[in-house]
Amino acid sequence: MNKEQRQAIRHTEGPLLIMAGAGSGKTRVLTHRIAYLLAEKGVPPYNVLAITFTNKAAREMKERVHKLIPDPEDAERIWISTFHSMCVRILRRNINYLGYENSFSILDPTDQNSVVKGILKNRNLDVKQHHPRKILSYISDQKNQLIDATTAISEADGHFEGLYSEIYKDYQEILYRNSSLDFDDLIMLTIELFKKEADVLNYYQNRFQYIHVDEYQDTNHAQYELVNLLAGKYRNICVVGDSDQSIYKFRGANIENILNFEDDYQDAKVILLEQNYRSTETILDAANAVIGNNTSRKPKALRTERKGGKKIKTILADSERAEGQEVLRHVMALSREYSYSDMAVLYRANSQSRAIEDAFVKGSVPYKMIGGMKFYSRMEIKDLMSYLKVIQNPHDDISFERIINTPKRGIGQKTVEKLLAYGSSNGISMYEAVMQADFVGIPKSAVVTLIKLDEMLQNLKEKSKYMMITELVDEVLEDTGYIDALEKEDTLESRSRIENLEEFKTVTREFDNENEISDELLFDFLSDMALVSDQDGVEADSGVTLMTMHASKGLEFKVVFVVGLEEGIFPSQRVMYDDDELEEERRLMYVALTRAEDQLILSRADSRMIYGKRESNVQSRFLNEIPAGLIDGEVVEIDSAKSKSPFQKAGRAHRRTPTVLTDNSGVTFKVGDKVAHKKFGDGIISNIKGEGDSKELDIIFTKEGPKRLLANFAPLEKKE
Repeated sequence: MNKEQRQAIRHTEGPLLIMAGAGSGKTRVLTHRIAYLLAEKGVPPYNVLAITFTNKAAREMKERVHKLIPDPEDAERIWISTFHSMCVRILRRNINYLGYENSFSILDPTDQNSVVKGILKNRNLDVKQHHPRKILSYISDQKNQLIDATTAISEADGHFEGLYSEIYKDYQEILYRNSSLDFDDLIMLTIELFKKEADVLNYYQNRFQYIHVDEYQDTNHAQYELVNLLAGKYRNICVVGDSDQSIYKFRGANIENILNFEDDYQDAKVILLEQNYRSTETILDAANAVIGNNTSRKPKALRTERKGGKKIKTILADSERAEGQEVLRHVMALSREYSYSDMAVLYRANSQSRAIEDAFVKGSVPYKMIGGMKFYSRMEIKDLMSYLKVIQNPHDDISFERIINTPKRGIGQKTVEKLLAYGSSNGISMYEAVMQADFVGIPKSAVVTLIKLDEMLQNLKEKSKYMMITELVDEVLEDTGYIDALEKEDTLESRSRIENLEEFKTVTREFDNENEISDELLFDFLSDMALVSDQDGVEADSGVTLMTMHASKGLEFKVVFVVGLEEGIFPSQRVMYDDDELEEERRLMYVALTRAEDQLILSRADSRMIYGKRESNVQSRFLNEIPAGLIDGEVVEIDSAKSKSPFQKAGRAHRRTPTVLTDNSGVTFKVGDKVAHKKFGDGIISNIKGEGDSKELDIIFTKEGPKRLLANFAPLEKKE
C-alpha cells in the first residue's frame, strides 16, 4: 500500500471522499478497508455495506473480501451488491407496505416497450410519432429525479410533456396492477418506503453503520438520496470515485454529487489516490494532458512507476472500411506479442463497429462484441423467462400475455383482448381472468384450453418449491410442449433455438451450484437475471473485444485502439456548442485512454459514411490535445494518394510505413486457383475484387460454401 491508500483504509469514522484516479487500486483500498473495519475496529460484518454499479464489480469485490477475511461466514454477512440488487433485497421484505405483492416481477426493457406500445394503442396514438423508447426515456428521467406521475402531470410544460406524463400515469398503473417494477422503481420505491415507514428506515440505518459507495461520480439524484438516507444516522459514509470519469450524464448521472460531497458533509476527509498501477507514463501523460482542459473537476495528476513506454501510434485511413482494414493489420502484427483477448477496439457509437467487424471476419480474427444482440433478448429465452416469471408472480400480465399461446395452443388474439378487458374492468390480473374464463364470453374450446393451461402452471408452481432452477427449466420446457414444438419445426432456426435453450442451462447450473433449494430460489434467480449488465458477458480468451467507450469503463487491456477520432464523431456533433456536454465527451476520451496498459493506437478516417451520406471531418480536438512528443512519428496511411487531407500532427507529415503481415502479400491469386484455408478447408477462387490491401477473394469452399476474404490477410495457402 502507498501512503494515501493506507490513510484511506484507516480513516473509518465520519464522512470520507476518496478521489481515485484510473488504475489507482480503489477496489483494493475498499476491500482492505472493509477487512480493517472487522479485524482492527471490531465492527460486526452485518453493519458493513458496500454498493457498486455492476454485477461484475460486485463479484470481484466479494471475491477479494473473502480472501482477506479468515471466517467465510463473516465475509458472507457483509452486504456487497449493486444499487439495484440491494433495493431488490430490501423491497422483497418490505414492499407490502406500498401495496405490492412480495413476489413482484422486474420488467426488462423489452417488457417496458410492450407496456408503452399497449398504452399508445389504447390511446389511438401513432407509434412512429410517439416512439416508445423516447417515452420510456422521459419516464426514466422523471423517476431518477424522484418525480411521480401525479407531480409530472401537474408540472408538465407543453403538449408533449403533458401527453407523456399522462402515459407515465397509465404505465405506472399497469405496473402496479401487475405487481411489477422497472429498474428505476427499485430505487424510487425503496426511497418511498424509507420516507413512509420510519421503522423500516431506522432498521436499515442501524444495520448499515459503515457504508461504502463505489463509482460515486456515476450516481443520479435518486441514488444520491438513497445513500444519504441510509447514512443519515451514523454518517460513516465512504464514497470512492473520480470526477474525471463521470461519463453517464445521459443516464442521469450527476457529477455535482461527487464535486459537492464536501458541501454535503462539511467535516469530510478528502484523500487523493494518484498513483496509477496500470498504464505506462506515455499513456498517463496523454490522458492527463487531455483531461487538463476540463474545468469541472478536482485537479489531480496520475503518476506511475512504469516510466517511458511505447509512443502512441496513429492511423489515418481513407474511409471507415479502410480504417477497419488498418486496425486488422495492427492486430495481426501485435498478435505475435499479445493474445487477441489482450486487445480492445473502442468506438463512440455501436454503429461504428460494422467496418471493424467486416475486416475481422474476412481476416479470420476472433472477436467478441459487447452490446450487440443480447443472449437474454432472444425470443426463446424471453419465452422461457416469461414462464418462470408467471410461475413466480401470476399477476404479471406482460409475461402471461407472452406465453398464453406460446407454443401455439389455439388461443386467438380476440380471446386475449377479451381476457385483458375483463381483467382491467374487474381490477384483476389476466391470470385471474383465466380462472373466471366461463364469464369472459370466449369460445368453449378456448375455455377448456385455458383451464388446462392454468392447471399446468399451478402444477409447475408446486414443482418450483422443491426443485433447483435447472430441473424446473427442464420441467417447463417439457410440460409446456415448447421443446416438442421446436423439434417438430425442424428448421435451422428452430435447432439454433434449442441450442440456445441448452446454453441457458449453463447459466442455471452456475446459479444452482451457488444456492440451495428454498422458497426464495426462483425469485432470487429471476432477480439476478433481470440485473445482468453488458459487462457481465466480458470473458477472457474470447478474441479481440469490440465495445463502446462507455461500456469499457472499469476494464483494462494491454492494447487499446480508439477509432473514429474526428470532429462530429468524437466529440459528437451535438455537443460542439455546449461546454458541459463537451467536457463529458472529454471525460469519455480520458476513460478510453486509461483503459490501456501498454499501447495505444488512435485512429481516424479521412471520410466516413454517416446515415447514408459520405462526409469528411477534420481530426478530433482530443487528438490535438495530446502533446506531439508522445505521438509516434510514423503512421500507416491507407490510399494516401487518394487522400484529400494528409494526416499531420504538430506540423509533421506522417508517411506510409507498409508492414508485411502475412505470406500472402507477394502471392498472385487468379480466378480458378485452388486454395486451402486453415479453418474453412479446401476451396476454389470464383471472383476477385479491388486492389492492394483492399483486394477481396470470393472463394467457394468444399465444406463451408462461399466466403469473401481479404487476399493479403486471410490464412490461405495456394495449391498447385
